[in-house]
Amino acid sequence: MAHTLHLNADTLHSLDLSQAKAYIEPLITKGDLLDPSIRIQFDIDFPREPADPRELSEIPEVRLWFIRLDALYPWLPYLLDWEAGELGRYAAMLVPHQFSPKDGIRYNPEALEIFVMTKIFVVAHWLQSQGTTQTTRLKFMTQMLGYEIEDGLFDLLMTSN
Repeated sequence: MAHTLHLNADTLHSLDLSQAKAYIEPLITKGDLLDPSIRIQFDIDFPREPADPRELSEIPEVRLWFIRLDALYPWLPYLLDWEAGELGRYAAMLVPHQFSPKDGIRYNPEALEIFVMTKIFVVAHWLQSQGTTQTTRLKFMTQMLGYEIEDGLFDLLMTSN
């Protein structure tokens, strides 16, 4: 079951991570981060003018909040509710892109590649710190972002210091 973090304009303008911390920190303390039932969603309520065509990921105040969250918990994409589209939306907050009503999100290819590789390195290291070398979900995460990474890279990361 997914836990929803509700973000409003005040939370976003003040870069307030307290709600996210209140949910994530106890999971860290208890060692529950790898529990497969842990999935996070975001409900973003940010008022816009009716004529404002921007997507939420194109609004600087929203993106900045997510950048701050990612700086604190760089492994967080691993916990997102991917089936609800949270991984793609999270990536859009951090990766330059363009939005087309016809084609949807079109990420800058080089920026997306850097994002994916950074997350592979961060999450692999984090998984090791959690006492696991299981990379199936990490591989699936990269596939959801459009990348087929060879098993050898994951093997290398999980066996090296």
